[in-house]
Parts: sequence; C-alpha cells; structure tokens
Amino acid sequence: MAEMTVMWAPSALDDVESIAEYIAKDSVEIASVFVGKIFDATDRLQKFPFSGRVIPEIMDSDRREVIYGAYRIMYRIEHEEVWITGIMHGARDWNTK
Repeated sequence: MAEMTVMWAPSALDDVESIAEYIAKDSVEIASVFVGKIFDATDRLQKFPFSGRVIPEIMDSDRREVIYGAYRIMYRIEHEEVWITGIMHGARDWNTK
C-alpha cells in the first residue's frame, strides 16, 4: 500500500489549539511538546492508516482513532487520504463533541 496523505479538518486543528492553550496555562513548554507528539502520532498514519482501532461509538471501519496519552485522535480514511477529524479527552462524553 502506498503512503497516504494526512489531512486535518479545521475543527481538529481547533481542538489541538484549545487543548494546547489549556495546557499552556501551566506550562508553555509542555503544551509545545504535546502538540508535537500529536502531530507525530498522526504522521504515523501515513504508512499505517489502519493501525488505529475502530471508534466504538460508531463501529464504521473507515472511522478510527489512535490514543495519545489521555486523548483520542479521531480520523477517517477516504481513498488515499487520512482525515484527522477531532481530538478529545478520553473522559469526555462522546455526545458532547
């Protein structure tokens, strides 16, 4: 399988920014590391798009998630692209996203 292109939905980028702003209240450095690690986790999806699990609340094989720390990085696979669709804390109620 050829490498896929990782694309970011604007709402997912907003999620990263909001989480980073929250973390930065305590430490700008930790917020910066967090953002880097999120992008590292999503970059791996270029080669291994099916490495994430199917999102249990949806049960659609094209909608998956990878976990980084306490956060769920949700994505969907479309043709040759992996679309990052959202990032949320694992303790957050799915229905409030």
